[in-house]
Amino acid sequence: MKLRDTNINKLSKTTYDVLILGGGINGAVSAAALSARGVKVALIDKGDFAGCTSSNSSNLAWGGIKYLENMELLLVNKLCKSRNHLMKHYPSTVQEIRFFTTIQKGFRMPVFFVFMGTIFYWIMGRLFTKSPRYLTKQQINQQEPVVNTDNAKAGFEYSDSYLYDNDARFVFNFIRSSLDFGCIAANYVESTNATRKNGQWEVQCVDHVGQQEITIKAKTMINACGPYVDEQNAKTQQTTQHHHVFSKGIHLIVDRITENKKVLTFFASDGRLFFVIPMGPKTCIGTTDTQVTSPETSVTDEDRQFVLDNVNSLLNLKTPLTTESIIAERCGVRPLAIEGSGGKADWVKLSRKHAIDMDRSNMHLSIFGGKLTDCLNVGDEVVEKISSMGIDIPYPNKKWYGEPHEAVRDEFLHQAKLMQLDNLTDPSSSEPLSQRLWRRYGANAMNLLEKIRIDPTSADLLIENAEYTRCEIEQTAHREMITKLEDFLRRRSKISLVVNTQQLKESSGLMDACEILFGEQAKEKYDEYFNNIG
Repeated sequence: MKLRDTNINKLSKTTYDVLILGGGINGAVSAAALSARGVKVALIDKGDFAGCTSSNSSNLAWGGIKYLENMELLLVNKLCKSRNHLMKHYPSTVQEIRFFTTIQKGFRMPVFFVFMGTIFYWIMGRLFTKSPRYLTKQQINQQEPVVNTDNAKAGFEYSDSYLYDNDARFVFNFIRSSLDFGCIAANYVESTNATRKNGQWEVQCVDHVGQQEITIKAKTMINACGPYVDEQNAKTQQTTQHHHVFSKGIHLIVDRITENKKVLTFFASDGRLFFVIPMGPKTCIGTTDTQVTSPETSVTDEDRQFVLDNVNSLLNLKTPLTTESIIAERCGVRPLAIEGSGGKADWVKLSRKHAIDMDRSNMHLSIFGGKLTDCLNVGDEVVEKISSMGIDIPYPNKKWYGEPHEAVRDEFLHQAKLMQLDNLTDPSSSEPLSQRLWRRYGANAMNLLEKIRIDPTSADLLIENAEYTRCEIEQTAHREMITKLEDFLRRRSKISLVVNTQQLKESSGLMDACEILFGEQAKEKYDEYFNNIG
């Protein structure tokens, strides 16, 4: 928390080129892109970074195959190109995965016609992934016996990509990158009012942790509040070309359903896409697609039953899944950008494409919609628009994204091999320790190697059933602005998604982790977490 305290003190000490409101994917890439190119940036979020939509996705970075049905070819082309770019620059994190799709009898289109769509999709994706293949009913039975083919006609397999770890971790790494380039960021700081005076924004904020008021000054302001963009614009009397409508999606996390590391894809009972997604030792199932009027949502009994009914119908499970099978739940809204200030839209057909509205006279940007796949384009577009408003970009060609150079990775892996790091991998882990540390921390994994070299016990897993070592948690305490225990368990890691609440309570190592993260406040933070989740 020392990092956060330091940044809180800095927020009111200078005038920034840009103040970003919101630390979801849009705000995170904006901060990373601008700060890497020499712009003086501040970023605040009223909750934790990646606290809303950006931590409740399907963990897929896909090219938008479903938009082919609406003939949004330009969007699919752009998303496929963006997906390939992510896979190329984040090879440890954004990885190819096969989608194993079953088409039921009576589906609205012939199976072979849909299969030809996957061929077209593969071509639009520049043949970057493995080619699709057609699956007969017999092949589905042989290759994935867990799929119930009683009502199946045929199927196919094609490729897209997914986040190996989790969405919130991916988002935070952009925040961490922006901090490394000089951005002053703080979570749990809320903008309560903002006015434009003497050619700059004066933003009144409240620090919800320290319970103090802060005034931040900036030449330009970016509203990247995700589903709360419209609400924030109302506070500052911003008139925009776009606004949001909302679709709620939920996922249920259960014990691993199949050993195959493929996304099982179906069309649910209401005709919408339904996924069974690998998540390490667990499986993520969903999603719903329900129109809602507010970003404030929760999982309902009806939502749970919809997902459980569909998965039990579509799969051959030895024991049907029930509410007792649920380890964790994810619920969030997808903010969908729509033109105009009112009226209705066919929200089911709305895509996740983003829009950036610019108010040049007030030096203000609003970012609407978007999806993780397209995040690098958002960052570049924000830099372009900020530059067009007269803000100096000292290093316009500086690369701001991607994993460290291959030479750095090779040196890390070489040192890890010399010290036989992978021999210290816990038997319960899903991957070698060297791979996990590199994927999560990049060049900063070198610091962990040194700690383990000095004390091999620092490579021990601290929390039962969770793939986090003692030295990782020590580094997290210093570098990742953990303010509440939930920040660590739910967003910097996915521990609370794969370990149920009772197991966490019974874990002797969790209190040790709290002491590392919070020092004298360990018991208070521990109690706060479990009291809040009931």
